[in-house]
Amino acid sequence: MNPAQTEADALARDAADPLAALRDRFLIPRHDARSDQAYFCGNSLGLQPRATRQALLDELDDWRDLAVEAHFRGRHPWMPYHQFVRDDLASLVGAQPQEVVAMNSLTVNLHLMLVSFYRPDASRNAILIERGAFPSDRHAVESQIRLHGLDPAQALIEIDGDEPDGTLSPAAIARAIDEHGARTALVLLPGVQYRSGEVFDLKAITRSARAMGCKVGFDLAHAVGNVELNLHDAGCDFAVWCSYKYLNAGPGAVAGCFVHERHARSDLPRLAGWWGHDQSTRFRMEPGFIAAPGADGWQLSNPPILALAPLRVSLVIFREATMAALLKKSRSLTAYFAELIRTQLDEVLHIVTPTDPARRGCQLSLRVRGSRDAGRSLFEHLSRHGIVTDWREPDVIRAAPTPLYNRHIDCLRFVLATRAWADAQG
Repeated sequence: MNPAQTEADALARDAADPLAALRDRFLIPRHDARSDQAYFCGNSLGLQPRATRQALLDELDDWRDLAVEAHFRGRHPWMPYHQFVRDDLASLVGAQPQEVVAMNSLTVNLHLMLVSFYRPDASRNAILIERGAFPSDRHAVESQIRLHGLDPAQALIEIDGDEPDGTLSPAAIARAIDEHGARTALVLLPGVQYRSGEVFDLKAITRSARAMGCKVGFDLAHAVGNVELNLHDAGCDFAVWCSYKYLNAGPGAVAGCFVHERHARSDLPRLAGWWGHDQSTRFRMEPGFIAAPGADGWQLSNPPILALAPLRVSLVIFREATMAALLKKSRSLTAYFAELIRTQLDEVLHIVTPTDPARRGCQLSLRVRGSRDAGRSLFEHLSRHGIVTDWREPDVIRAAPTPLYNRHIDCLRFVLATRAWADAQG
């Protein structure tokens, strides 16, 4: 590899990037006095938009100056605040506005959805997930199974990966639904598998699950803001996601929830709270609960304004950039990154994430050939050189070239640092 020639190529690609200016709308952490970090961790915590600080200060100023009246007279009145993010969220996940709501955290939302959509009976009481699901999802479904007096050893079905790197082929998912569907109450899978970066076909999964009489939901923590989503057309019953990864809304940010319109006025059992009550009669303070139509009916409490403000800011960036343009850049950037690894580091790194662009987003999950200890050594080497990735046990380095702020030169920097580490290993 000729570093000078390769650097020129990377810089030329960045100069031709129509979305290059988006990077300036984010605060990039510094590595040292001379350089920024090469930040590949947007799949864990997205970077802070520059406008976030002022948005929070505006809300604090309205609290200072208007106190309770800011619910009605603030720059962004607090009473309807969750509605300010509704249309942008709906656009991002391919939903109708009434099908989405920003509320709570991901696992809280998952529990709320399980209360409504996991209704086991004597013949159909299982939940089907992927083996190696994110621990919080597994904890949630196990606890819900036990709440119904059932044993997870019998009522929790895990689909094993059937591909060499442990990923799940679409055929394996379809086979599992066909085999276990008659006793499955709920199919719960991710939009993007957190460890491998594999993208799942939500529409195909939903079609198979509903044909077997199963309810179906998705955890979109690693999918929202990363891959194309069309939840309404996919037809799933529900989906949940967080907003602190690709949506850049800050640590522990307000999460999101989708409930398909066919359930908009259903009498499904639910855990109720006053903000889920029909808006027209909410403030009568009467004892009977009348659910608001759509996803709003699953809300519990009034919106946390200081947590919603960063999400509102970030969604403006997505709206202006357009998801279509971001996806185009993401595919190009990830393909460039993967090609560099394949041609320059093939004897060092193995890409776990599927090579088919339709089966991956912007995350590449990487395994160092040799041993887990070698993987940890490289991970720590990258960190010392200002290249921020994350580590997932037992032996995976995850690197996500995020189209909002990552560049081709960041990908090259990763490759050059890895090459230097490998050469030093002898």
